Amino acid sequence: MSYFIGRNREARQTYGFDEIALVPGNIAVDPDDTDVSFDIAKSKFKIPFLASAMDGVVGVEFAIAMGKLGGLGVLNLDGISTRYENPGEVIKSIVDCPPEKATVLFQKIYKAPIQKELIAKKVREIKKAKVPCAVSCIPQNAAEFGPIARDAGADIFVVQSTVITIKFESKKQKALDIAKFVKDMKIPILMGNCVTYRVALELMETGVSGLLVGVGPGAACTTRGVLGIGVPQVTTTVDCAAARDFYFKKTGKYVPVITDGGMITGGDVCKAIASGADAVMIGSPFAKAKEAPGKGFHWGMATPHQNLPRGTRVRV
Repeated sequence: MSYFIGRNREARQTYGFDEIALVPGNIAVDPDDTDVSFDIAKSKFKIPFLASAMDGVVGVEFAIAMGKLGGLGVLNLDGISTRYENPGEVIKSIVDCPPEKATVLFQKIYKAPIQKELIAKKVREIKKAKVPCAVSCIPQNAAEFGPIARDAGADIFVVQSTVITIKFESKKQKALDIAKFVKDMKIPILMGNCVTYRVALELMETGVSGLLVGVGPGAACTTRGVLGIGVPQVTTTVDCAAARDFYFKKTGKYVPVITDGGMITGGDVCKAIASGADAVMIGSPFAKAKEAPGKGFHWGMATPHQNLPRGTRVRV
């Protein structure tokens, strides 16, 4: 139900994880009899978890460990892994850096150019372990990085921005033709992030193999604070899942919806799945794993004044 909050200004009640609880049903099911797997195109994953494409969350080692557990770690092609031959040394310098010097260090680190040969190298390192390889970049780099990753053996390519739409207007730059990119890549493409029924449906109509939903809820995202943009994750998931179901009835093609961000507890994950998500993408909890680039050191979100790339994690 919508409400008018002023002349010609309509608002709608929306819900986040803290605003709802799951009501138990009248049948108890043995956990051993449940199936929590999900599919992306023709690839099946045992567990419905993706690890966020953040430098403090997924490196080659973590992507391999996640793959062996049946999930999917997404490597960030815009970050440290493709700027430095040995990203471990860079991560160590961040972990050892005093908080008052962190901003200067981060700005220095991310001034280094992306080395395209490292894109292929990292993909091959992950594939050598015989696990699925997923990599991510922003739309501005997708046309260039996509073919490199695909030819090196990447199984899934993720195009991810803060807010993604089919229509993009700019006098200075040319927008990524999503439908053409999806067709030309010939491997499954995931797109994100969106929060509305209409945009979710429009993205599915381009032929994508999965959709990341959620704007602003993650620990590393400042979108809601800086721009005031976002929709609470439960409502986001319900609306985008409705678009998925409509698209499936219309075309027979099922496009999984992946709730991305804002989940800290197991209960949050359960609520996302109950709201219609096929899987979830998580960052902060995985950043504390010993296989993560920071070796389990706690990372927090970058502040807006640090002027760092999306997805950057900083020491708390």
